[in-house]
Amino acid sequence: MWWVGGFVTKQAMIVLKVENLIKDYPTGFLRKKVRVLKGVSFSVNGGEIFGFVGPNGAGKTTTFKAVLGFVGITGGSVSIMGRPAGDVSVKKHIGYLPENPYFYDYLTGEELLRYMGQLHGINGKALLRRIDELLEKVNMTHARKVQLRKYSKGMLQRIGIAQALINDPEFLILDEPMSGLDPIGQREIRELILEEKKKGKTIILSSHILSDVETMCDRVGVIIGGRVVRTGELGELLEDIHTDYEMLLRYTDSNIAERLGDLKVEVEKRAGFIVLRFDEDIKSRVIEVVSNSGADIVSLYPLRKSLEGLFVKEMGQNSGGEKKR
Repeated sequence: MWWVGGFVTKQAMIVLKVENLIKDYPTGFLRKKVRVLKGVSFSVNGGEIFGFVGPNGAGKTTTFKAVLGFVGITGGSVSIMGRPAGDVSVKKHIGYLPENPYFYDYLTGEELLRYMGQLHGINGKALLRRIDELLEKVNMTHARKVQLRKYSKGMLQRIGIAQALINDPEFLILDEPMSGLDPIGQREIRELILEEKKKGKTIILSSHILSDVETMCDRVGVIIGGRVVRTGELGELLEDIHTDYEMLLRYTDSNIAERLGDLKVEVEKRAGFIVLRFDEDIKSRVIEVVSNSGADIVSLYPLRKSLEGLFVKEMGQNSGGEKKR
């Protein structure tokens, strides 16, 4: 449940609504304006994890900064819990992890969390308990007295996640939460994020690790070139992708690619075998060509549809445009 401005609202509400968001940046000596967000629209529902994915420079971080009020917007609107972005009554319910966390490096991990907690109005024993809890949660108790300047990238990421949680926020904005973490750290943070969801928290995150987005997220938005090109539940989005197939051949003919002609088939040689990968639409034609060639088909099976496949498809259909911040 949310408590905003004296009203209790249900978690089924739209927590974040972004409508036709436009952002221009002046560049160069003449301060010519470059449009980096071109009508971005999407929403995040209460209690869900929303994955915001796109290539480098697509506009993910700029969108997050606009949502938080860190940068002014050229056009469009952003509302959080039904209130305009930047409303003070809303900010106390938000936790934020920036893409590249930067903190006062002369502070220790414990001092940083104390400072952030005090900014949120948490003090005394309640703050000490919260610091202890979070340091244990992100596996950083051993480094609580160590200055941040001595932290590794992974340690900074962990303490950054801890500071995002210091006020027990109802809405988490996580920009690349897995950045700098080793596989064990990624698993631990993935579990932490899912724990927060179980508590009823709403989370939007960006990540280059698409398998994590698949594992954690209820819905996904794909942003390319400053535009959101797809949003929806992952299962629904993947239905639009053709199934790819992989065929394993026992074949000595090195001219298999020529035999396949203009068919779009990926050919890979592998220790006495040849692997073919192709789209469902041409499956029957590939089988016909291979069968007529006398090759021995060892196996043929569909590949699992994935967010990576959707991402590649959308990149192919929406390539081009200026580089975004």
